[in-house]
Amino acid sequence: HVQLVESGGGSVQAGGSLRLSCAASGYSFDDHDLGWYRLGPENECELVSSISSDGSTNYAESVKGRFTISRDNAKNTVYLQMSSLKPEDTAVYYCATPKLGGWGQGTQVTVS
Repeated sequence: HVQLVESGGGSVQAGGSLRLSCAASGYSFDDHDLGWYRLGPENECELVSSISSDGSTNYAESVKGRFTISRDNAKNTVYLQMSSLKPEDTAVYYCATPKLGGWGQGTQVTVS
C-alpha cells in the first residue's frame, strides 16, 4: 500500500530555512506526481507545491521564489526546500499523491 513519511519540520525564526522530506513506498514512485499541502492554524488547506513525474513544478503564489520542490527518484523521496520563512507559513505540512489516495502523517512547521 502507499506509504508517505514526512520529516524535517520544526520551529524557526522568520527568515530562516527548513527542508522537508517525504519518503515514499508501496507504489511506482517514478510514475506519479506528488504534492506538498499545508493545513494552517485556522484549518485552511493550501496546495503549496507539486512536482510531476517528469519533474515539472508548480507553486502557490504565496511561496513562489521562496520554496523549491524537487524529487530524487533513486531514493523515492520528494523534498521541499523552504527559505525566507514567514509566520504565515506556520502549518502542518503533508505530502500526498492524490491520484493514489496517499497522504503522509504531516510535519509541523512553526515560524515565529
